[in-house]
Amino acid sequence: MKDLIITIILGAIMVLNLADVVTDINLGVPTWHIIEESLIVLAAGLTVTYLIIEMRRKSRQLEQLTRTLSRADQEMANITEDMRNARKQYSEVIHQQFITWQLTASEQEVAMLLLKGLSFKEISAVRDTREKTVRQQASTIYAKSGVEGRHAFAAWFLEDLLTIDSTGTTTA
Repeated sequence: MKDLIITIILGAIMVLNLADVVTDINLGVPTWHIIEESLIVLAAGLTVTYLIIEMRRKSRQLEQLTRTLSRADQEMANITEDMRNARKQYSEVIHQQFITWQLTASEQEVAMLLLKGLSFKEISAVRDTREKTVRQQASTIYAKSGVEGRHAFAAWFLEDLLTIDSTGTTTA
């Protein structure tokens, strides 16, 4: 907007100076004065032309950026949908494993909260039970799943998501 205002003002100055040059020619003003004012008109005209070209270039860049951003937004929406689907499938796999381990409904709830990273204290607050009860349920979960503790329990579900590439680097 600022560029447009500057271009309009500069264009107006150019037109007024051009009118002055024409008037000066008709009045017989010295040639050096007409040349001087003509150079001002020429400089203003070149600057107006440059500003118009720049505004068009910026406008095209903005349109391209808008299109790129729109495509990126669409891709993010697709990725987000893919992530939702993957999360849902993974959750189903986790629950199926809980059933395989024969976890009770309470144990399944505690197990899911453990996988989400909640502490025993936080789990007891969420479930409105004593912390000791949560610890006992966690011990039962570890025993039924055949793991040694919280970290091994979480690792059991993450292990298959991570693979080792040919360089020995762990990747998702």
